[in-house]
Amino acid sequence: MQAFEVLESNVRLYSRSFPVSFSRARGSTMFTEDGRKIIDFVSGAGALNYGHNNYEIKAAIAEYLASDAVIHGLDMATPAKLDFMETFNSVILRERGLQYRFQFTGPTGANAVEAALKLSRKVTGRQNIISFTHGYHGLSLGAIAASGNRFHRAASGISLSGATFMPYDGYLGPAVDTAQYLQKMLLDKSSGIDLPAAILVETVQGEGGINVARKEWLQSIQAIAKDAGALFIVDDIQMGCGRTGEFFSFEFAGLSPDIVVMSKSLSGYGLPLSLLLIKRAVDAWRPGEHTSTFRGNNLALVSATAAINTYWRSRTFSQGVQRMGELMRSRLEAIASEHGNSFAVRGRGMALGFDCQMVELAEATTRKAFEKGLIVVRCGPNDQVIKFLPALTIDHETLNQGIEMFEESLVETLR
Repeated sequence: MQAFEVLESNVRLYSRSFPVSFSRARGSTMFTEDGRKIIDFVSGAGALNYGHNNYEIKAAIAEYLASDAVIHGLDMATPAKLDFMETFNSVILRERGLQYRFQFTGPTGANAVEAALKLSRKVTGRQNIISFTHGYHGLSLGAIAASGNRFHRAASGISLSGATFMPYDGYLGPAVDTAQYLQKMLLDKSSGIDLPAAILVETVQGEGGINVARKEWLQSIQAIAKDAGALFIVDDIQMGCGRTGEFFSFEFAGLSPDIVVMSKSLSGYGLPLSLLLIKRAVDAWRPGEHTSTFRGNNLALVSATAAINTYWRSRTFSQGVQRMGELMRSRLEAIASEHGNSFAVRGRGMALGFDCQMVELAEATTRKAFEKGLIVVRCGPNDQVIKFLPALTIDHETLNQGIEMFEESLVETLR
């Protein structure tokens, strides 16, 4: 690993926590160059919901590559793009009673967030964005301005503006309805809060610590946005594509966002692909007003279509994710109960967090877990929460092996 230290920037992150060279991966397992087997509970930070090198999706990619079809085409029309949009529209949107237009943005989630904020300001003529404590939306300047983490905000090097932070559900304790607080602030003409162009929210805050918003709270936030004349934006970058059990993380609350931001597992294979789902009424762009060189990643569109066809044409996959999530939660809650009353488990579907309360405990546990053959990472305002994002396609045996490694690591650390 010394060559990486010499050649690569100090900004590298994951390679510091996992100082080995990975050469192969399949499903929920990664292999190092020296043949060591590692169980992956990170899934590319949520970009590999269907596992590493998924065979069905890989086959579609290989066939497309062999045909000499268009890989890069700016935003020009291609059969691959049309196939994706028609498949997504019929299998995902119509089945859920949703109607959206597609805007393909730059390849990262942050690119899509930037486009969503820019469009909201254009539509409303306002500048302010309401975001929430512990929220995370990316590291480009507009996205980080709407993100709460002080460490990342400080790295921007300039004064960040354009966003007002409000308390997320539960931030002020169970007795305080923070939706009512937001409503009062927006209704009060002397609150000091400018009327927003948009309210931007994650239904489950991933990087913020696996904080889960209640259905009633989310419904209230959507209603508040409408009453304030603001667009309601759901950031479904990490929690979409089945992570919480349903394709969209907001389905359980019956929401209909004005804009949905998607990326990460959208391509189904870890290929860069991001988009906005935009209601027709707010599609105010003029041709070429927001553009990007890499918004026409046809290979990613092919893999995304294959993922939908393979997993989302029936409710079976979704039901399986929910059952596996319940198994994970029960196992983690049992561990929390057995080894300390201070621990807390939270999340939805197969996005779960084990709150160790103490940063040192979480750090030591994840380090020991890697030594035993498990990759898990930390999240939360102080990195005190251990995050579990296994592939949605993981088998019971591998899942149980990984959780056992985690428990052994926690027990050894507590000693």
